[in-house]
Amino acid sequence: MPKLFRVASRLLAVVVILGVVALLAAWLFWRGSLAALDGELALPGLSAPVTVERDALGVATVTAANETDAARALGFVHAQERYFEMDLLRRSAAGELSALFGPIAIERDKVVRVHRLRARLQESLDSVAGDRMPVLEAYRDGVNAGLAALGKPWPYVLLQAEPEPWTVADTALAGYAMFFDLQDETNSRELALWKIRESVPAELYALIATDGSEWDAPLIGDARGNAVLPGADVLDLRKLPTSWDDADHKVSEPAAPGSNNFAVSGKLTADGRAIVADDMHLGLRAPNIWFRARLRYDDARAPGGKVDVSGFTLPGIPAVIVGSNGHVAWGFTNSYGDWLDFYRVDWADKERLRYYVPGGQAAVRTTSEWIRVKGGERVELKVRDTRWGPITAELDEESSLALRWTAQLPGALNFGLSDMALAGDLDAGLAVADTAGIPAQNLVIGDRSGRIAWRLTAQMPERAGDCEPTGPLKVEAACRWAGWLAPTENPSLVDPPDGRLWTANARVVDGAALRLVGDAGYANGARAKQIRDGLYAKDRFTEADLLAIQLDDRALFLERWHRLMIDQAKRSDDEALQSLAREAATWDGRASVDSTSYRLVRAWRLAVIERIQNGLLAPAQVALGEDFVMPDLPQMEAVAWPLLQQRPAHLLPRKFSSWDALLADAAQQVRDQIRGPAAARTWGSRNTAAICHPLAGALPALAKSWLCMPADPLPGDGNMPRVQGPAFGASQRMVVSPGHEADGIIHMPGGQSGHPLSPFWGAGHEAWVQGTPTPFLPGATEHRLELQPEM
Repeated sequence: MPKLFRVASRLLAVVVILGVVALLAAWLFWRGSLAALDGELALPGLSAPVTVERDALGVATVTAANETDAARALGFVHAQERYFEMDLLRRSAAGELSALFGPIAIERDKVVRVHRLRARLQESLDSVAGDRMPVLEAYRDGVNAGLAALGKPWPYVLLQAEPEPWTVADTALAGYAMFFDLQDETNSRELALWKIRESVPAELYALIATDGSEWDAPLIGDARGNAVLPGADVLDLRKLPTSWDDADHKVSEPAAPGSNNFAVSGKLTADGRAIVADDMHLGLRAPNIWFRARLRYDDARAPGGKVDVSGFTLPGIPAVIVGSNGHVAWGFTNSYGDWLDFYRVDWADKERLRYYVPGGQAAVRTTSEWIRVKGGERVELKVRDTRWGPITAELDEESSLALRWTAQLPGALNFGLSDMALAGDLDAGLAVADTAGIPAQNLVIGDRSGRIAWRLTAQMPERAGDCEPTGPLKVEAACRWAGWLAPTENPSLVDPPDGRLWTANARVVDGAALRLVGDAGYANGARAKQIRDGLYAKDRFTEADLLAIQLDDRALFLERWHRLMIDQAKRSDDEALQSLAREAATWDGRASVDSTSYRLVRAWRLAVIERIQNGLLAPAQVALGEDFVMPDLPQMEAVAWPLLQQRPAHLLPRKFSSWDALLADAAQQVRDQIRGPAAARTWGSRNTAAICHPLAGALPALAKSWLCMPADPLPGDGNMPRVQGPAFGASQRMVVSPGHEADGIIHMPGGQSGHPLSPFWGAGHEAWVQGTPTPFLPGATEHRLELQPEM
């Protein structure tokens, strides 16, 4: 027996040693794909040495002799910290995710590939790059050098794939990826609304498509006010068909890409400085979509011959997208203008090879797009193109729909925004905006003299002829896209007399300007109104004051819904409604993590809106059957509230015997959904961070937690300035005065690095969660990497 024990112990020792060796080897292998932070490396193509310094959060300061060297070094850093994320960005815009993820991504690739953006770039890359081609080529070379200096990035190890080199076309695709992220490349909402319009009475459609409310807070124009309800002699739901099944469509608060930006001019600060605030709302992941950087280099075109620009870069593109350069500071919000149109394509033959055009016929151009699929055969996608764009939907045997999208057109994308780094004042910054080819955005900009401005920044299509804004364009109406509007026609507001500007994805303009911009589903104005009112609540502002507006989680939008719940419960004998009212009786008025009342009132409002919306749309559901798609209706509050105040029997959804019954039914749904102990019914227990690496969902629970940020309860919600959901919200926060960057404030969730073993994985995330001010400029240098020209 002793001998047996000795043999067993030796075998156990060998197993332990082998296990330790394997763990050590795995550890060293994984660390091999960490970014180089210190020391000296050769970077071919540099004209002079470049220094890359990082602070405690991993914010990179690149100091170079010129812009081309700075771009080369930034490419090196981006690749070392974020190559996998860059790869996803280019693939998402090219429809090439299946090559990395296999069959699961085929359907998404088909949706994207129909636009043939990589193929279009083969013809248009020189014009997209323009005079910035040398900078883009330097960035490309820096990216590939950074990738080559790494071990295989860990995501490719898990996916059993090899990273493919970066190209200049990939940088363009990274730009196009933001079109996909910020706009609906399928134009699905417009199509759904058009079908509804064609299937219901005009008076009902007018209610459904209400385009504003009393919450509107445009910069130019007035609030729409709530919907005016039609009388029973005009519209009576009791006389229209309805669906009696339980296949109601759920309604939730939209998590659409958006942002807040606002500014105060020097009139409202102690020393005459302008202050710009910006927080862009996107899907949240680890690492963040943005990468913080400061770029410093000589450039004769810049004020004083030097560029010093700080802010947020998008890995894949050699530019600061949002930031400040000491002379101007700028930020963006999504415009939600109408940048897509359907054209009705009427076929001239049964084979659908020719279609009617003004004055005759034209032939369809058919192209085979081959989608590479990991672990499988290539998939062929036949794209049928017309002069108006690709065919994306079928109407009937005689007609189809072609989709026209600004992203498809020459001039929609360029890299002119990079020149914001050179702007010396407000006018120069606006001149840059006039030529920038980006997804249409609300630009808010301020300069060091205290001036501020708003401008809708994009190449805007000129629609000529009889153009129908809410349905497919018809050949016989002679509507056409006649190129781009002149930049002078882009709506703007420069030097506002009150010294205040704000946008928050809601309608910004009215009248002729709105007719140019269109409406692709503006956000409810509650968030914009709360920001506007915060700006008018004071006459003097500091950076901390603007941060306080960004972090404002007061639930002003829901106050009246809370009063409605309490009042309704007092006159009702419904047990579910009374139970909700008791639990929500103490109204704290904030989307705070420990608030139960906020969560219950929010859920009840959504349940009520859901019943009203399904009731109004029931005739369309009956008429359209399987063709019915519930569109996003962000202005439904403007209809629901007057309905609840007036409670007309002729507009009551037919599933309910009374408005009291509808409200009680909504309360029962909430009580069924939100159960358990008090701690499980708080807003924080529902609004819990789920910010993870894209590959986290494919791993076991223990490994998944390693690839996620902490599951923090998060304050804030959609209809208030502090927009935060579990995996959606402020992808960054910035408050800065140009020329006073040292006083600026910045937040970024998810961290700088895409490597879980990096000290910068999740760095800065906690400050974002808590709203703790952190400096806009990089802190003290903790790592220094010298990049040397190859001798």
